[in-house]
Amino acid sequence: MPDDFINFLTASPSSYHAAHTGAHLLNQAGFTHHTETDPWDAQPGGHYLIRGGALIAWHIPTQLPTNPAFRIIGAHTDSPGFKLKHTPDHTTYGFNQAAVEIYGGPIISSWFDRDLKLAGIITHTDGTTHLYETPPLLRIPNLAIHLDRNPTLDRQHHTTPIYGTTTNPTSILPTNTCTHDLITVDTQPPGRLGTDHKLLAAGRLDNLSSVYPAITALIDAADAATDILILACFDHEEIGSATTTGAAGPILQDTLERTAYALGLNLDETKRAYQRSTCVSADAAHSIHPNYPTHHDPHNYPQLGHGPVLKINANHRYASTAETQAHWLKHCPESQHFVSNNNTPCGTTIGPITATRLGIPTVDVGIPLLSMHSARELCHLDDITALHKALTNYLVG
Repeated sequence: MPDDFINFLTASPSSYHAAHTGAHLLNQAGFTHHTETDPWDAQPGGHYLIRGGALIAWHIPTQLPTNPAFRIIGAHTDSPGFKLKHTPDHTTYGFNQAAVEIYGGPIISSWFDRDLKLAGIITHTDGTTHLYETPPLLRIPNLAIHLDRNPTLDRQHHTTPIYGTTTNPTSILPTNTCTHDLITVDTQPPGRLGTDHKLLAAGRLDNLSSVYPAITALIDAADAATDILILACFDHEEIGSATTTGAAGPILQDTLERTAYALGLNLDETKRAYQRSTCVSADAAHSIHPNYPTHHDPHNYPQLGHGPVLKINANHRYASTAETQAHWLKHCPESQHFVSNNNTPCGTTIGPITATRLGIPTVDVGIPLLSMHSARELCHLDDITALHKALTNYLVG
């Protein structure tokens, strides 16, 4: 699994690429592509659809139970970075520069002095839309320390990449571009570290470290599961999820309702099925940092290499409840726990959004990372394997 995961990371430089790469894995496993404008396909077997940077898959068992239920895994395909603005090209003091907009909450300093490319989609003047990925093009250069011993960051002016000099005036976009959705990507490939080579340094571990184990778990569990299996890999989690492809949008509810309708369930039967259902929200967790241990609770902290993390928050920034925690621990008894330090508020995930929209009991889990939201994060490869196993156990039941 480690090498396959690294290949998945490399092939998924943007949320759009991640959705298509995941779809390719599902297609290879016998899942069939579905177009949302067609009548819903709820025949026994696996199905998937792509909407923008989101990937949704569902598997119908050969023999539907008398009292059907959904087993859902949710994750997200996007990661923080810098998105190319609509009119990006300009020149400054002899440099070609590209205007960018900060996407999500990146650790901005980690993006300086890296060889960057662009990835995402381009819509051409003929109306067609295609995946797009450049070779290394850009760099956000630091200011030499000799020129400012105590620098302060200006998010507008100091984060503008250069992509050449005016001795070669050119646009960063192809000539037939109409519109685009492109994000910066660190071109350094994933690298194994540590004496045992089990630490993995790479971009986009938040949250492809959940997307890949979820996809492979769905594939591995499909033949043995008796419930209806759902995988929802949303886009736009890093900016609040309130889009047509985000967890606050209708895409998951559409999938559940259209599946239920195609299976002959009426509204009351669908709502009853919801109450028999469960959801696992899979998103990366914060490993304790050996240099900053006081930012974690002294008794509820996870470590790299010790397995998946069960995330808990009294203020429901995570969706885990006492009941859903117990349900998860049946499938992953070796789980670590993360509860935030009272002086350090935690982030949130798609879990509370899904639980609130649908009323389906939800638990928040993930693998521990260091340097979350850096251009290059760090995880332990054993945790990827362990999360795959736990998610497979959950889907099989």
